[in-house]
Amino acid sequence: MSTRRDLIQALPVTGAAFAVGGRLLLEDTPAAAQQPAPNPPLAGHFHPLGKAPSRHTAAALEEARRALPFSDTRDFEENRRGLIAPIPERQIRNDSGGVAFDMDSFNFIDQRDSFDSIHPSMQRIAKLNQNYGLYEVIPGIYQIRGIELVNITFVRGRTGWIVFDIMMTPETARTAWQVFQQHRGQGLPISAVIYSHNHVDHWGGVRGLLTDEEVRARNIPIIAPVGFLRNAIEENVYAGTAMNRRLSYQYGQLLPVAPHGFVTQGLGHRAANGTITLIPPNRLVERDIEEFEVDGVPMVFQNTPNTEAPSEMNTYIPGMKALWMAENVSATLHNIYTLRGAPIRDSLRWSKYINEALYRFGQEAEVMFTAHHWPRWGNARVQEVLRAQRDLYANMTNQVLHYANQGVTINQIHTVYKLPEGLANTWHARGYHGSPEHNSRGVIQRFLGFWDCNPATLIPLTPEESAPLYVEMMGGADRIMARARALHDEGRYQHASEILNRLAFAEPQNRPARELLADVWEQIGYQQENPGLRNSFLNGAYELRSGLSMAEATTSTTPEVLRAMSTELFLNFLAIRMDPRRAEGLRFTMNLVMPDNGERFIVELSNATLTNIQGHQAANADLTLTVNRSDLNQVLAGQTTLEALIGGGAARVQGDASVLTSLASLMVDFDPRFEVLPGTRPTATQVAHAEAYTATVGAPIPE
Repeated sequence: MSTRRDLIQALPVTGAAFAVGGRLLLEDTPAAAQQPAPNPPLAGHFHPLGKAPSRHTAAALEEARRALPFSDTRDFEENRRGLIAPIPERQIRNDSGGVAFDMDSFNFIDQRDSFDSIHPSMQRIAKLNQNYGLYEVIPGIYQIRGIELVNITFVRGRTGWIVFDIMMTPETARTAWQVFQQHRGQGLPISAVIYSHNHVDHWGGVRGLLTDEEVRARNIPIIAPVGFLRNAIEENVYAGTAMNRRLSYQYGQLLPVAPHGFVTQGLGHRAANGTITLIPPNRLVERDIEEFEVDGVPMVFQNTPNTEAPSEMNTYIPGMKALWMAENVSATLHNIYTLRGAPIRDSLRWSKYINEALYRFGQEAEVMFTAHHWPRWGNARVQEVLRAQRDLYANMTNQVLHYANQGVTINQIHTVYKLPEGLANTWHARGYHGSPEHNSRGVIQRFLGFWDCNPATLIPLTPEESAPLYVEMMGGADRIMARARALHDEGRYQHASEILNRLAFAEPQNRPARELLADVWEQIGYQQENPGLRNSFLNGAYELRSGLSMAEATTSTTPEVLRAMSTELFLNFLAIRMDPRRAEGLRFTMNLVMPDNGERFIVELSNATLTNIQGHQAANADLTLTVNRSDLNQVLAGQTTLEALIGGGAARVQGDASVLTSLASLMVDFDPRFEVLPGTRPTATQVAHAEAYTATVGAPIPE
């Protein structure tokens, strides 16, 4: 009978530990011969301990270059098409006086055709992301691209401009609008806004273009898919602190823009740094397919829930034969599993929605435009891209589960699954946001979960518990360091990482071990095609070398975002923020009444668990708290306290008021700079203290 090992050895892989565009990591190859001790620090590197790419890394990148279809230059031709004017302002300031976006920081990308520290495929998408300007898609549809992670699109309506996705910050959106008005806007106002989905880079800039008063006075429709508001907030609340910490790895937030650091994020260069704003939608697309006019323009909306976002929709404009595919199709393999953390996406459903768009709209569409990257023109090209993108997500589901049903586990699939040759040679199917490695693991996570079915891994020791035993059995730190240096010199970086990671967790203060591990991760990072993988390894190397920042953590949450948080969501978050160890033996029942919106809740503490239910009131509650939701919003935003509202008469209590004090005492502050890697925690910390009933959404997440 064949074993799982036999199966894996028989499956088609490239012979190296990982494979992307040739090889992701160069191991056990002729190029991995002996090399002298680790290189000295590289002059000109942004970090004083940063190293140059090794000859093994150079060989891996050269092998990838030879395997990639550089003869296909259609993306560059399409990317240049329709340029009206570049953005004159190379550095966009934010409203607090800092820099929202600095295009000049990416100038190095155009100064050379290749870098020994950048994967050639990443270098290619970085060059394409240099499209910093105003473009015509077709007459009547225009885009500003390159000004941050997402495009902003203007479609001519009967009375003004319909805006598709409105960027992440008001500062960048305002700049985009000014440039557009200068060249094509004709002084016409915004007549409608369409949010394609719930990620913040597609709605956070709305107040750069509109105010609530304008929306009300001119009856401007703000259109979004069903579930938009809840998903826009919920995704950033329950695990918001952890998600923002993980985001620093995926988006390389510690890394300067440089050849040895951050290069591009794939979907675009980088998210803007500014204020997050939100005007809630006033019209939802609720059915699978809905048709209605927007400022006189007939549109067909296709809801595509649980694809790239929990709430997302495509839009077809029949009169222009123009298909808006939101973020469901872009010039990349997107994330099925996103590294910053989110529910695993349904890649098969995603594929089927693309297939529906292909046959419902794609048979006649003459142009396809999206929230990232550049349009595709001509019906044949539109269909070509839609088919390949459909196949990309379907193949990932089908083939990963094909292998899983033969016993390949979550800890093996990334070494087995690879894109079919036809997709691997298609530029827009390359892994510029998602990668085949982490996405394939995500598919197994979705269907089978984290366990690989080996009982030894079912309830494992923590790394801190197991690492000392590994170090002891390997003969101690000196032997591990010697072997790791040899593996490093041979270019066997993944193997070196395996044993050095154990040593770092066993001996967090072993600085030489951390620095050697950083050297290893740096080489692995240089070899990545995928920005999220590159950033994660390089960000990890940075933290191992420099530790965590001691700066006080801040949040970009704004009062209007907090106002959009449902009361239930806030109460759920209080339950997460509550320390259950302090709540042992405590019990109470509280009624919460909000007269201005008619909401009523029971909030109950029992068994060290805080629960709530809407639409009910307890007959014998220990406390009834009556407060308008509009007043509670001030508490959520930290502008006042619940105690102050009660003292001023804006909130009323009936019963045992000490329940509120007791509950407040159970709340803890989450430190967004928690330690990920051993030995990197600062000796002193400054955790911003939040009032007990403040709602912490965290920095909303772009995707």
